[in-house]
Amino acid sequence: MAYLNKRYKNLTIQLLNEAGINVNGNNPWDIQIYDERFYKRVITQAELGLGESYMDGWWDVEKLDEMIYRIVKADLQNKVKRNLKVALQLSGFYILNMQSRKRAFIIGERHYDLGNDLFECMLDKRMNYSCAYWKDASNLDEAQENKLELICRKLYLKPEMKILDIGCGWGAFAKYAAEKYGVSVVGITVSKEQSKLAAELCKGLPVEIRLQDYRDVNEKFDRIVSIGMFEHVGYKNYRKYFEIAANNLNENGLFLLHTIGEVRSVKSTDLWTHKYIFPNGMLPSIAQIAKAVEGLFVVEDLHNFGADYDKTLMAWFENFNRNWDRLKDKYGERFYRMWKYFLLSSAGAFRARNKNQLWQIVLSKKGVPGGYVSIR
Repeated sequence: MAYLNKRYKNLTIQLLNEAGINVNGNNPWDIQIYDERFYKRVITQAELGLGESYMDGWWDVEKLDEMIYRIVKADLQNKVKRNLKVALQLSGFYILNMQSRKRAFIIGERHYDLGNDLFECMLDKRMNYSCAYWKDASNLDEAQENKLELICRKLYLKPEMKILDIGCGWGAFAKYAAEKYGVSVVGITVSKEQSKLAAELCKGLPVEIRLQDYRDVNEKFDRIVSIGMFEHVGYKNYRKYFEIAANNLNENGLFLLHTIGEVRSVKSTDLWTHKYIFPNGMLPSIAQIAKAVEGLFVVEDLHNFGADYDKTLMAWFENFNRNWDRLKDKYGERFYRMWKYFLLSSAGAFRARNKNQLWQIVLSKKGVPGGYVSIR
């Protein structure tokens, strides 16, 4: 046992050194180990072991985002083999449809229903829970408004158009589009807490908020938008998702998909994120999206601004950290470490640029006559 433990430790140190991270070093991204069991846990359980051991206080680091940035940039997550137990847990993504209609509301219950107070303390004033657009913006509120305006312009919205917002969140886009562009919006969400607050925030506007799965929508719209929801669809459902979008979109309509993506095609997710943050979540690749839209849509525009998610996540963490005193009695210290790890590790992953991306894709059913003019 002592020999194995030494091997785990030596291998961990070697891998971290490849990423420029020293154990108990002096740099702000150097990991500080408080429990020797850390080494076996991270080598045998990979992302799950790293995240859970942080939540358990077995290690710490001054700049968590910088440490994860280096880990992802060095591709260490693909150099650690998971043990059989972890591999079996991942097998469910291959065998089952983890995002089936029956399971659709799990993500709402376990993540988006955590508490509107949490998200109000973390997000911008409009309650956008997706990547902001930081071009010419000096703060999060401006960057998120930029994103909403960018989407409206890419969709070429006109008064009296009818819009479907798949995964409407707290109604940020619906409210903005209705107020600024005179359109009517149907927003759907699988979160009870989101639907209640969204309806309140959009009161008095031509906005209808529904607690509904996308598979249950069957009516025609001039435009469809989906902002930060496709990450919950799952590879077994990608084709069905776009078939439903096509069936609900008028022939001359446009569909804008705003989604996080992976540079590689995957059919599972990392277990820490699945267990603690986004159950059954899955990031698509461009190849998977392209295959799913084939014969249904023309890709008119593809815009990658994944680097902006780094800034967005750091702003969210700053808000969350600053407001923690208002939340700590309800959520507790372990939640703080979990949420801090979620936000800062995500920021580091986007900063690395070789894994997570953020795409806005504009789709039409038969091609825009004369060509689509891209907006940036």
